[in-house]
Amino acid sequence: MEIKQIITGALDENCYLLIQDDVCLVVDPGDEFLKIKKEIDNKKVLGVLITHSHFDHIGALRHFLTKKSIKIFKKSNVEEGKLYEIGPFEFEVLYTPGHSSDSVTYYFSKEKIMFTGDFVFKDTVGRVDLPTGSENQMQASIEKIKQYPDEIKFYPGHGDSTTLKNEKDQNVYF
Repeated sequence: MEIKQIITGALDENCYLLIQDDVCLVVDPGDEFLKIKKEIDNKKVLGVLITHSHFDHIGALRHFLTKKSIKIFKKSNVEEGKLYEIGPFEFEVLYTPGHSSDSVTYYFSKEKIMFTGDFVFKDTVGRVDLPTGSENQMQASIEKIKQYPDEIKFYPGHGDSTTLKNEKDQNVYF
C-alpha cells in the first residue's frame, strides 16, 4: 500500500491517500479538494475515513458525499474493534476520545500503521481544551494505544509521522 500525504488548508492539515493498484481511500479530506483530486488522479475512491469532525479535517468532505459508491467512515457509523474490509484495504477502528469526543484512530494491522488525527502528534497530543475535549479521556486513550506494538507508525492530522516507540520515549503525555 502506498501512502501519499497532502497538506491542506490554513492549518496545514494532513490528508492522506492510501493507494493500492487503481483504488484508494482518503483519510481526513481537510480542504483544497482540487489539490486532493489531482493526487487521486484516475484512481477509484472506495471510502473516506474521518478521524474527527473538526473543520480542518472535513472541509473537502462534501465533495465525496455526492458519490453514492464512496463509503464514509466516522465515529457515528463505525464499531470499535470491528475489522472493516473495503476493496484491498483492511482496518480496525479504535475510539480515542480526548481531543474531541468523536475522535477515532484507524489501525491497519498488516501494515502496522495508525491514522491518529489530532489524538497523537509527534512528541505531543492534541488539544483537550476545545468543546468535547477531555484530559481524562485523552489519558485513557493514551493508555489504550500504549498496548499496541512499539513499531506501529503514526500518521497524525498535522506535522510529521512518528512511531509508538518514539512517543513512549519522547512524549511527556505518554
